[in-house]
Amino acid sequence: MADSEAWQHELELERRMKDEFMARHPESPFVAGRVPFHDLRYFPPDPKYRVRARLHRAAVPEEAYLRTNRDGQAVMRYLGDLSFEIEGKRLTLAVYHAGEGVGTSVFVPFRDRTSGDDSYGPGRYVTLELTESDEYDVDFNRAFNPYCAYTDEYECGFPPAQNDLPVPIRAGEKVWAADRNPRTPSSVVLERTRRATSRAASTKPARKRPSARARAKSKGSGRSRGSR
Repeated sequence: MADSEAWQHELELERRMKDEFMARHPESPFVAGRVPFHDLRYFPPDPKYRVRARLHRAAVPEEAYLRTNRDGQAVMRYLGDLSFEIEGKRLTLAVYHAGEGVGTSVFVPFRDRTSGDDSYGPGRYVTLELTESDEYDVDFNRAFNPYCAYTDEYECGFPPAQNDLPVPIRAGEKVWAADRNPRTPSSVVLERTRRATSRAASTKPARKRPSARARAKSKGSGRSRGSR
């Protein structure tokens, strides 16, 4: 009981600190992108979504490509599959390393049955620090949204199809705003393309209408050519 209370207190403190960072820090996507901020939204803490997991490493890490919100490709290293159980269901998620600069930190992008409704449609992330034992405590209560969930100024990788979980994960961060919740990775790319096309059309200079004198001259020229 004491451990559960300490875990919940730590989780709530982390969430308050993240709100403070997002609201004020110059590296926050809200501050950098000049996006009005309101507190992030979360599912209530639920210990059911704290699970023991094992990483089954690939014999050799493989280069992998995750589709991004800009219809590009984020280059990653696929390390293996994380296996765990939730409510008696055996589940797996592919684990990726983002390359130099992140040390032993790896990330696990995923979608679940809440994606596109209560949680961000294109997916969420959890992160882990690699261990020699390959045994992990995975806490989906700490699942978070990529920065592109808040603003289009950031490019982020989406989960591959094999990381779509067939169960709801009612834990971690919820969708930030209803008007920024495309249902799937493909729909966010299509919506971005639509907005870009709309902006381009609105900024296209209007065709200049010829003056009355120019129109009269044009008509006169037409009659002269027709009289030959």
